[in-house]
Amino acid sequence: VQLVESGGGLVQPGGSLKLSCAASGFTFSDAVMSWDRQASGKEREFVARISSVGSITTYVDSVKGRFTISRDDAKNTVYLQMNSLKPEDSAVYYCGTIYQGYVYWGQGTQVTVSS
Repeated sequence: VQLVESGGGLVQPGGSLKLSCAASGFTFSDAVMSWDRQASGKEREFVARISSVGSITTYVDSVKGRFTISRDDAKNTVYLQMNSLKPEDSAVYYCGTIYQGYVYWGQGTQVTVSS
């Protein structure tokens, strides 16, 4: 299983970024995919999840209405569109999945929201 995140960077408050996570090594279309984040000095927290069947989405309250998780099963990729970014969204963002009972995470991509 391999998960590779990309798309992070430095953005001003109110700006947007779109993160991507390219997956391989498992049947992506059958997998629930998620995004977590970890800010410096804080615990990792759940951000968003998307189911396999029906692409049902779930979000942490702090990002509802601003972030959108989506998936492209043809490209084995999950996305996180982040709009109206705030300084408190600054963190390393990780995509993850559970496969055959094990949890897998990518290496993360840094998002910094600052003026």
